Amino acid sequence: MKLSARNQMKGTVTNVEKGVITSRVSIRVEAPVTITAVITKEAAEELKLKVGDRVQAIIKATEVIIGK
Repeated sequence: MKLSARNQMKGTVTNVEKGVITSRVSIRVEAPVTITAVITKEAAEELKLKVGDRVQAIIKATEVIIGK
């Protein structure tokens, strides 16, 4: 399956809780994982980002899409 989303992590479903309208799916993500973020040039310059820096990836999303 091809998707335009780049922040894709493969994993294994560890739990499925089915509700009346929605289901909660827990996924154990396989390592190593690379998360790709697109930020403004200004933000990258303010953070003085360079290869080798230790950083935190803080993910803000309204959706997580599951593909199989």
